[in-house]
Amino acid sequence: MGTVLAPRSALRSADALVRRLAEGGGALVALSGGVDSSLVASLAWEALGRRSVAVTLAGPAVAPPEVARAGRVARSIGIEHVVLSVDPLSNAEYRANPPNRCYFCRSIETSVLRGEGERREVAQYLDGIQGDDLAVERPGLRAMDAAGFDHPLAWAGWGKAEVRRVARARGLENWDEPSDACLASRIAHGEPISRELLDRIAAGEAWIRARGFRRVRVRVSAGAARIEVDPFDVPRLTTEPLASQVVQAIEGLGFAPVRIDPLGYPVAARRPAAR
Repeated sequence: MGTVLAPRSALRSADALVRRLAEGGGALVALSGGVDSSLVASLAWEALGRRSVAVTLAGPAVAPPEVARAGRVARSIGIEHVVLSVDPLSNAEYRANPPNRCYFCRSIETSVLRGEGERREVAQYLDGIQGDDLAVERPGLRAMDAAGFDHPLAWAGWGKAEVRRVARARGLENWDEPSDACLASRIAHGEPISRELLDRIAAGEAWIRARGFRRVRVRVSAGAARIEVDPFDVPRLTTEPLASQVVQAIEGLGFAPVRIDPLGYPVAARRPAAR
């Protein structure tokens, strides 16, 4: 399938996508728990039934709630779900956190996924890359391509809006969930990644989410932390006493100084980690 998009004026239907998947043989879906890969898992199950399997990777850069969400989605679809452990920290180039960090991470992950697929003798390796993902440079996508992964949603010409529409129509519970990213994406490029730092970031984000915030980022650089939530949630997060409580909680994890981003999470365009 590759990364070639269908013209937006001629988007392919879900039925066409299902037919294409059905013709490709047994499939392994890399299921992160996000709406994109969840939709691919749903379509693969419709096309192939028990000849499809969803595989979720768990590791130090993956927040536990993401793995749990992937399990719930897989159960709701009916597709077999497997969780495998992967540790990108074993790679020195990944730990160094260069701008192309995702390439090294995805290379390790695809090796694990391919190993599982070869054991099962699948014919297709599928991911949740969709049209909007192709608008920016993504080193991780190059690694997925090199490992032979196909991108059904991109082939169909669907962007995020279309993905959410189809996912909602198919009854996927996470159709409107905020997009997520690995915990390492919170660390400024060039700063070493460690399990201890990833754990602290995860703990901080979990603390804030427990207060009812759907999208949370604790972005770190040089020991400092910048907290992002959805723009419409900023007024609540910056109201006392919660504002002081959240700053104290993140400082308690060893970050200083800590500030709340007054603009919130940049929905239209992602900004670099805290400076």
